[in-house]
Amino acid sequence: MPITVEDFEAARPQLLSVAHRMLGSVHDAQDAVQTAWLRAAAGHRAERIDNPAGWLTTVTARVCLDELRARRRRGEAPLLADAIPAEQLSADEAVLRTENVSRALLVLLAQLTPPQRVAYVLHDLFAVPFDQIAQVLDGTVPSAKKHASRARQRLHSPASVEARRQARQAPDREIVEAFLAAARTGDTREMIRLLAPDSVRDADAVLLPPGARTVVTGATAIATETVRFADRIRAICRLTVDGAPAHLIAPGGHPLAVLHIGTDRGQVTRITLRPVRPTDVFAAV
Repeated sequence: MPITVEDFEAARPQLLSVAHRMLGSVHDAQDAVQTAWLRAAAGHRAERIDNPAGWLTTVTARVCLDELRARRRRGEAPLLADAIPAEQLSADEAVLRTENVSRALLVLLAQLTPPQRVAYVLHDLFAVPFDQIAQVLDGTVPSAKKHASRARQRLHSPASVEARRQARQAPDREIVEAFLAAARTGDTREMIRLLAPDSVRDADAVLLPPGARTVVTGATAIATETVRFADRIRAICRLTVDGAPAHLIAPGGHPLAVLHIGTDRGQVTRITLRPVRPTDVFAAV
């Protein structure tokens, strides 16, 4: 029997999750799932479909693959956060938090080729068997496995031996993580305790409200200002950026800014914030 509306509505939540991981956008995921349903409804399939959810997943994945390939043909780079409408960014952030999606993973997925991204998302995140993935990719099972393997290697391998060394030897990492934890909750007292009295926060003007100071000095002033940006701090993930360990602010999984926190003798001494550049390369720590 053909796919019914009831079949589609039952599968819709998972279809949206699959499409979101593939396309990186709630809006695009909704469009892809709707397109998959229109294709299913227009097909007038007479043969029996024993697994409607699996069939719909395959169709949705093909729609996503087409979209990813179209983006690549158009030469589109992954959108940075400042190029995304605020409403869409909020929707992406809400899904990320509700479904407990790895922020770092979403950033890294955007650097894969379309077949790699589709194969990895389907197999590693949603346990779709490789014979079904091969159908989506119009290839063979060995080819589908190779795409997933290459994706895994790119996603989970640090950028370089040097990046691993820097990550291991990063001074006072516990201090940095404690400061970020205090910043996420707006704990001004704890931030002041962790900041050196003469600490400096240096941020690019494009990341600040109009008229805001690009350089702020002193523990109290920095802590007080940081409270105003708690939402951004909550959107932080740890990655390597251009081969060096850093923290990336990525609301909704879309890169916005690179954060470097310097320490000395157990205290935070300098905070530097710059916009993400289109040429930045991200990798696992």
